[in-house]
Amino acid sequence: MTATRPAPVPTPEASPSSRRRLPAVLAVAVSAALVVSWFGAADPTTWLLETVWVMAGLPLAILTRRRFPLSGLLCGLLAAHALVLVVGGHYTYAEVPAGDWVRDRLGWDRNPYDRLGHFAQGFVPAVLVRELLVRTSPLRGSRWLAPLTVCACLAFSAVFELLEWLAAVTGGHAADAFLGTQGDVWDTQWDMFCALIGATCALLLLSRVHDRALVRLGVDRPAGAS
Repeated sequence: MTATRPAPVPTPEASPSSRRRLPAVLAVAVSAALVVSWFGAADPTTWLLETVWVMAGLPLAILTRRRFPLSGLLCGLLAAHALVLVVGGHYTYAEVPAGDWVRDRLGWDRNPYDRLGHFAQGFVPAVLVRELLVRTSPLRGSRWLAPLTVCACLAFSAVFELLEWLAAVTGGHAADAFLGTQGDVWDTQWDMFCALIGATCALLLLSRVHDRALVRLGVDRPAGAS
């Protein structure tokens, strides 16, 4: 008698309704964090400069959610990045307590939260750029997708550094908290390098996960796409 193999147990996936609720839940959480971060902010001007990206990006994502819904993976990453910005805006990047703890524990010379922020500035936009290119451009499935995604993230990082330069020129010492250089003359180069590492890590670690998230969203990608 041939033994009958048990039927495989299907892997549970998030229901369509729960996937639809996720962006709304994340939007409420980010909005609440933004409001809370405003109270007792170390430097109101720095708070505004650091969180303006959240205040601009969140309404844009909400207004376009029906015409151009984002994958669940990207929504989660954008929310996490928003929280990084909100915390940095509340304390200023050089004074974030968690960064001070890491600095003291490891014997470093500076608070590393600024480096984390610029790593995220490459990591999260890499997934955003990749999703936009896959869904709207002929680069879908192309080997140029990954390198051009990294180039776009570096370009965004360079634009941000130019904005910091403009803030330093117009604000003088008043912009020190926003710049967060902590006395490092190579801070600009380090910031862009961290963004480069972040973008590269995102593509290496999340490309396949992102592909599956796009399929769940209804975007089919060719086999062998990078």
